[in-house]
Amino acid sequence: MSKKTPAEDEKFLFVDRDLLNSPMAQADWAAKKLVWVPSEKHGFEAASIKEEHGEEVLVELADNGKKVTVNKDDIQKMNPPKFSKVEDMAELTCLNEASVLHNLRERYFSGLIYTYSGLFCVVVNPYKMLPIYSEKIIDMYKGKKRHEVPPHIYSITDNAYRNMMQDREDQSILCTGESGAGKTENTKKVIQYLAVVASSHKGKKDSSAQQSGSQFAYGELEKQLLQANPILEAFGNAKTIKNDNSSRFGKFIRINFDVTGYIVGANIETYLLEKSRCIRQAKTERAFHIFYYMIAGAKDKLREELLLEPFSNYRFLSAGHVQIPGQQDDEMYEETMEAMNIMGLTEEERIDILKVCSTVMQLGNIEFKKERNQEQATMPDNTAAQKVCHLQSINVTDFTRAILTPRIKVGREVVQKAQTKEQADFAIEALAKAIFERLFRWILGRVNKALDKTKRQGASFLGILDIAGFEIFEDNSFEQLCINYTNEKLQQLFNHTMFILEQEEYQREGIEWNFIDFGLDLQPCIELIERPNNPPGILALLDEECWFPKATDVSFVEKLLNTQGNHVKFAKPKQLKSKTEFSILHYAGKVDYNATAWLTKNMDPLNDNVTALLSNSSSQFVQDLWKDDSSMPSASKTKKGMFRTVGQLYKESLGKLMTTLHNTQPNFVRCIIPNHEKRAGKLDAHLVLEQLRCNGVLEGIRICRQGFPNRIVFQEFRQRYEILAASAIPKGFMDGKQACFMIKHLDLDPNLYRIGQSKIFFRTGVLAQLEEERDLKITVIIIAFQAQARGFLARKAFAKRQQQLTAMKVIQRNCAAYLKLRNWQWWRLFTKVKPLLQVTRQEEEMSLKEEELQKAKEVATKFESELKEISLKHTQIVEERNALQEQLQAETELYAEAEEMRVRLAAKKQELEEILHEMEARLDEEEDRAQALLLDKKKMQQQMQELEEHLEEEEDARQKLQLEKVTCEGKIKKLEEDVLVMEDQNNKLLKERKLMEERIADFSATLAEEEEKSKNLTKLKNKHESMISELEVRLKKEEKTRQELDKAKRKLEGESNDLQEQIADLQAQIADLKAQLAKKEEELQNALARLEDETAQKNNALKKIRELEGHISDLQEDLDSERAARNKAEKIKRDLGEELEALKSELEDTLDTTATQQELRAKREQEVTLLKRAMEDENRTHEAQVQEMRQKHTQAVEELTEQLEQSKRVKTNLEKAKQALEKETSELTTEVRSLTQAKQEGEHKRKKLEGQVADLQSRFSDSEKQKAELGERCSKMTAELESVTNLLNEAEGKNIKLSKDVTSLTSQVQDTQELLAEETRQKLQFSTKLRQAEDDKNSLQEQLEEEMEAKRNVERHVSTLNIQLSDAKKKLEEMSGNIELLEEGKKRLQRDLEAANTQFEEKASAYDKLEKTKNRLQQELEDTLMDLDNQRQIVSNLDKKQKKFDQMLAEEKSISSKYADERDRAEAEAREKETKALSLARALEEAQDAREELERANKALRLEMEDLISSKDDVGKNVHELEKSKRGLEAQVEEMKTQLEELEDELQAAEDAKLRLEVNMQALKAQFERDLQGRDEMGEEKKRQLIKQVRELETELEDERKQRALAAVAKKKLETDMKDLEGQIETANKGREEAIKQFRKLQAQMKDYQRELEDARAAREEVLITAKESEKKAKSLEAELIQLQEELAAAERARKQAEAERDELSDELASNSSGKSALADEKRRLEAKISQLEEELEEEQSNMEIINDRLRKSTQQIDQLNIELQAERSTSQKNDSARQQMERQNKELKAKLQEMENQVKSKFKSSISALEAKVAQLEEQLEQENRDKQASAKSMRQKDKKLKDLMMQVEDERKQAEQYKDQADKANSRMKQLKRQLEESEEESQRASAARRKLQRELDEATEANDAMSREVNSLKSKLRRGNEPSFGSTQRRMGGSRRVVEDASEEELDSQSDFNGTKSSE
Repeated sequence: MSKKTPAEDEKFLFVDRDLLNSPMAQADWAAKKLVWVPSEKHGFEAASIKEEHGEEVLVELADNGKKVTVNKDDIQKMNPPKFSKVEDMAELTCLNEASVLHNLRERYFSGLIYTYSGLFCVVVNPYKMLPIYSEKIIDMYKGKKRHEVPPHIYSITDNAYRNMMQDREDQSILCTGESGAGKTENTKKVIQYLAVVASSHKGKKDSSAQQSGSQFAYGELEKQLLQANPILEAFGNAKTIKNDNSSRFGKFIRINFDVTGYIVGANIETYLLEKSRCIRQAKTERAFHIFYYMIAGAKDKLREELLLEPFSNYRFLSAGHVQIPGQQDDEMYEETMEAMNIMGLTEEERIDILKVCSTVMQLGNIEFKKERNQEQATMPDNTAAQKVCHLQSINVTDFTRAILTPRIKVGREVVQKAQTKEQADFAIEALAKAIFERLFRWILGRVNKALDKTKRQGASFLGILDIAGFEIFEDNSFEQLCINYTNEKLQQLFNHTMFILEQEEYQREGIEWNFIDFGLDLQPCIELIERPNNPPGILALLDEECWFPKATDVSFVEKLLNTQGNHVKFAKPKQLKSKTEFSILHYAGKVDYNATAWLTKNMDPLNDNVTALLSNSSSQFVQDLWKDDSSMPSASKTKKGMFRTVGQLYKESLGKLMTTLHNTQPNFVRCIIPNHEKRAGKLDAHLVLEQLRCNGVLEGIRICRQGFPNRIVFQEFRQRYEILAASAIPKGFMDGKQACFMIKHLDLDPNLYRIGQSKIFFRTGVLAQLEEERDLKITVIIIAFQAQARGFLARKAFAKRQQQLTAMKVIQRNCAAYLKLRNWQWWRLFTKVKPLLQVTRQEEEMSLKEEELQKAKEVATKFESELKEISLKHTQIVEERNALQEQLQAETELYAEAEEMRVRLAAKKQELEEILHEMEARLDEEEDRAQALLLDKKKMQQQMQELEEHLEEEEDARQKLQLEKVTCEGKIKKLEEDVLVMEDQNNKLLKERKLMEERIADFSATLAEEEEKSKNLTKLKNKHESMISELEVRLKKEEKTRQELDKAKRKLEGESNDLQEQIADLQAQIADLKAQLAKKEEELQNALARLEDETAQKNNALKKIRELEGHISDLQEDLDSERAARNKAEKIKRDLGEELEALKSELEDTLDTTATQQELRAKREQEVTLLKRAMEDENRTHEAQVQEMRQKHTQAVEELTEQLEQSKRVKTNLEKAKQALEKETSELTTEVRSLTQAKQEGEHKRKKLEGQVADLQSRFSDSEKQKAELGERCSKMTAELESVTNLLNEAEGKNIKLSKDVTSLTSQVQDTQELLAEETRQKLQFSTKLRQAEDDKNSLQEQLEEEMEAKRNVERHVSTLNIQLSDAKKKLEEMSGNIELLEEGKKRLQRDLEAANTQFEEKASAYDKLEKTKNRLQQELEDTLMDLDNQRQIVSNLDKKQKKFDQMLAEEKSISSKYADERDRAEAEAREKETKALSLARALEEAQDAREELERANKALRLEMEDLISSKDDVGKNVHELEKSKRGLEAQVEEMKTQLEELEDELQAAEDAKLRLEVNMQALKAQFERDLQGRDEMGEEKKRQLIKQVRELETELEDERKQRALAAVAKKKLETDMKDLEGQIETANKGREEAIKQFRKLQAQMKDYQRELEDARAAREEVLITAKESEKKAKSLEAELIQLQEELAAAERARKQAEAERDELSDELASNSSGKSALADEKRRLEAKISQLEEELEEEQSNMEIINDRLRKSTQQIDQLNIELQAERSTSQKNDSARQQMERQNKELKAKLQEMENQVKSKFKSSISALEAKVAQLEEQLEQENRDKQASAKSMRQKDKKLKDLMMQVEDERKQAEQYKDQADKANSRMKQLKRQLEESEEESQRASAARRKLQRELDEATEANDAMSREVNSLKSKLRRGNEPSFGSTQRRMGGSRRVVEDASEEELDSQSDFNGTKSSE
């Protein structure tokens, strides 16, 4: 673990400089002239300058290559790559906004959040936890200087701490930034670092760490300092839109240190608490955290004491309970209580604090109402007031009196003034704000008291300022003015300190510089805000206006415009929205302020009566809070009648803060928020730029630009830029400052640089210019160096080749000598005796080695004895050590236990941290999902809002007409509605209960259906398992049968082996019998052997002829390939020549001197000559190779003819003996054939069985797949069941919530009924008659309104569903179109494949013809050509090639002239071409090296040929004969010249034919490309047609929407008519109840529709995803199919070749079977392998057939899906037709309604009933439509499931295809191995043939000896007849000689066999 953590830490701190200093990046920057161009999306984009036209510049963007015209002023320079991710942005040579933003972005994406910008430390919020705040990192930054470590908040803190300790100067760290930028977190890190570094309890660190188990160990004071933060966050932080834990106040934490540097105490000052957050918040925002912590975390007893209520009951918590993700309020409550306990707050004080918080929330629940005819406010319900008074321990009546009728002093009299409702509300809100502010101040006082309790005196302090940064909102109020005023002062401080430091450095270095105070730039704006008089500033004017009672915000703004209208930093807004607006020009930009309610905010008035009550409270805590209120007049009043405003107090506190900051040395931290989405790794460029402006970073850069921001030490400058003025600096030692005067030789403007005492200072952009010049200089030097190096390497290689050539000559001479001595008997004897001489030496060496071994052994024994003694001593010492360890163990056990505890705790901590990280990751994922869902929700809401707006516009017209009725009848309605509400609610609840029961029944039914489905699936599963078991049984049976067959096969093989052995025995017996016969029979046997050898030799010769022919064809192919390569090289050469010519022309224009041009031209000419030579050498080598092959061929033919002649001679002698022995051989061959047939039958049976086994295995795999699919379906069904149960649980929860809401509503209704009971009793007597007439009307109107709302809701949902259906249809159509396109593409590919195959066959046939012609030409050449002729032919070819090369040179010259014309355009691309030229030059040099190697190889081969010819001549001929042959050859040369010329003409004709073929090929290629283009155009046309169809469908949709809107309007008119009719009906109460029922049904249906909608969306998205995946998989399958087909074709070719080779081998083996048993074994082995290969090929073919079948099935399934899709389309069309019928029925109903209006007076009752019946019919039709839609949704789901199943099948097929591919690869590898083995066997057969030749020679010798013997036998017989005794000595000797010959032959055979075995073993 310890090894991994440093790498993780360093990744987020250190920059990888190797990547930044890459020469490629430097070259790219230099070549492209990259600059920054403004961009709307990315802020700035990289681009390269192409053309300049005045003030406009044409630019090419680096990312996408677009060309854009930009104004010259908008372009900003780009820094060289060495400045990328620089740690201090002040070091950038080009200081501009784009470079700063790019640097920050690059560092942020690399995980580096801290960056310096001069004095600033810029921090970008990472929105994730980084491992850079551990104890190890703290140790890394301890005592280090700023430049020694990477940027970090710890570095700034440590430097501030060290400066404080060394200089005894107070320090301050200023953290500013937007809300959510990370100010509070960085202040925490500062305090954490100081608590570790400056802890006064460092000695007790280990013990405290063991007790606490925390990461860091602190003392009590440090712990309190860290715990003060959670308390202040609980009372001062809140959740905002930008930040979940936003500080709503500024704070200055002052940490005091003693002389030794330990923390002595601390003090916290706060600024601008946002009190208004107590009262109101935005939608997604929260009030202060403490309110939520208290309500969530307080226990039951405490809740009763604090009178707490649920979140929804508090008016001040406007958004209710808004939760913060990843944070539990009850846990945070416990943490704050624990922090209070650590800070020393007692239990009573904590409860009192919570009581005050509860009173603030209860104040919001106090409601005021107006009296009937007066403006006076009343409090009808004082329960909230009673709770407030109870919590604050004051009297209720006094409190209500103080608020409603406060006592006011008018002159000398005290008068009670009645308050209005608005005034009372304002007083309550002001009181709540004041109470919370005083509580916050009291808590702060207690925290400061706890932190300052130490008695040690502080010597110096370090202050941390955490305050809101400069912000510009849409609506900027008084608080924003105060914040921006503060930031103006802080920026002035920064400017002042920054340039004081800069100018101090300039003075130290002795630079000429005029002092500028940049702080004065901000003074006008500060004076505009704070100036007291002449003229007064904004705050002074505001205070002045507060004195006047009639003053308003408008009068304040008018006065401000009059007094400050002409100020430089003051401006009027261009578009005045209201009269209370004005603008101020701050350093960060123009800010528009709105002065509404500024006077009240500045005065912050309070009710004196209430404050007096609270100061006299019976609670001591409340008295302490309001203690200063009694002393308020003296404290807050400066003069009589004057009071202190908020502006004055803030100005004073800010003045104090600025004085403290001026007295300190400031350190600046600027926090930046990267995006408003709280996402890690995303950076919004415009947002960051705005913050950089507001934070003053860009202001600091502006100041830097006016100075000399870039500075370099003398030594570094000389080292880096000495190359620019190398002649200016002499060799040897020189002072750095004097050396830097070389800058005067660089032609720089003296204003751009200054030379100091130890550094050179530059203005912005100068270093980039120097870097460019340096790059150019280095490129020139490196090119020259590369040229030298390559020349040296080429010379070295040439010398090496010369040495190799001499060595080859020596080897050739030795080979020639060996060939002479090879057959010399004395040489053989010498070679056999030589090894024996070395044996004696080996014995002597062995004896010496044995002596050395003995000595080594003696030494080893000595060492072993010494080792034993040492080991004994060691054991004694170890025993003593163990005893000591046992003594120590007892003492260290306690320590070990403590260590174990610590380790366990650390491990637990690590585990918990890992869990935390996992949970955070999950949280991030969940947040992403939530965002996606919110986006969907927003889309739906927008659609709903649009529809609602249409409806509201139409309802407004209706409501305007009915307003008069409603105003008259409203009072009567309210009284009687209360009576009916209870009954209605009861009825509603009963109906809802019924509905819920029905839903539960439906859900139970669906559950039962799902269970039945699962049962069916289990049954299917069982069936499949039984099938699998049966298949396994069958498999076992098949395996048994296979084993039996194997046994039978083995038996047969054994029997065949026995038979072969018997045959061998028989042959041996026959040989013995023949040996006993006469010598003539022996001669016959020898003759037979010779015959067999001759036949074998004949076969071998034929085979050799075939091999040589194949070799010649291969050589011809090689020749063709070499020619093609030569053509390619020539083409490349042309291209290179063109580019070289272009470079020449460009270099001639660009370079100044002519000498360099001449050098370059000379180099290029040398390269051209080298290329010419290389081409000539290549041609020579090719022709030499051809000549060598011809010579070899002629030699082989001659040898074969000689062998054939010898075999014919022997054949005539041995034909007679052959006839006698043919009978025996025929019998043996019949037996062998019978055995081979039996063997073949066994092999066929085995193959069949293996095929059956493969089929069974495939079936088994299919069954397993089906089983897996069923398991997946089961899991899906279980998941669906779980989701259904979850839905049921949610529905039950909703029921419970609804019941609770009903109970609360009933309680409220009861309260209101009690209040209104008295008034209703008095008014019932007067309004009984009016009620009956008007109530009916009102009830009917309400009923109609409810019905109308229900219908509208239904219509909205129907329209949304129709839109979604149409979208789904479109997507399905697109899917089908994609599938069709895929099928068409597949067909096209098949056609292309077929066309390619036909072309390939045609080319193959043409190639065969060419090969035949080539063979014919070669035969003619072999007969005619000789060595001298070949040489002359080579010369003629070279001349032709030279001519061609001259033509090519002419073409190159013409091309170079064309390029010279285009030179002007290509000037901008000079650098790119230089880099290309370098790479091409390298490639040229490599090609030249390769050609030189080929030349050398050719020369070596020529020399070999010459040596061989000379050796042959030396061996075979005399000098005289050579002279004769020379004369004959010279005569022949003259004769052959004519033949040569004819052959050259024929060759030219062949080359012309070849050129024609190439032209035809190019034409075919062009046609193919045109066809491709045509197909692409067709595809684009189809695309356009589809787009047109989509647009037409959109227009149809819009028409349908318009028609629906018209129908809705007509419907509304009908409904108004219905209202008029039904207003006259008395008995409509029953209809109302029925309508309510129907409304609830419709609501239920609406919910069902919503669910179905969500399901349909999910299904649609899944279908899209699956379609995309299927497309990808189909493409991959097609590619794999093509590959498999190609591999199959290759395998079939290989199989055919193997079969051909097998046939040849079988022929050879059949001829050699009688004498060579080893070769027969080899043949069997090869046949077995070949059979295996054939079986594998058959298996692969069967697999391919299976794959094709599956593909067909998948295509069939896709067709079925298409059919189903068409069916669904037809159903949707039917639905549309039904909808149209409904609209027609609506129209008919309208007509009937018009008729009914005429007959209203007579038959209104019957008409209403008929209309109700029709409405019921319409509702039934609507229900039917809903059912149809549900059915269609179900069918869609089923089809989705089918699609998923198909996708699973396709994936299985893909896996199988991969398996087959692997098998094919294996088969190919096996084929390659077999080919190698075949080649080796061929080599072995060649060796055997060589051995046979030797045997044949020896047999010839033996035959001669036999002839001699026969003569001697005849002579002996004649002597015997005469009666003389035979002399056996000579015969014995001769026999001995013959035996020796035979023995030698047998030895050679054995040697050849041993060689064969050796090669086998080596394999």
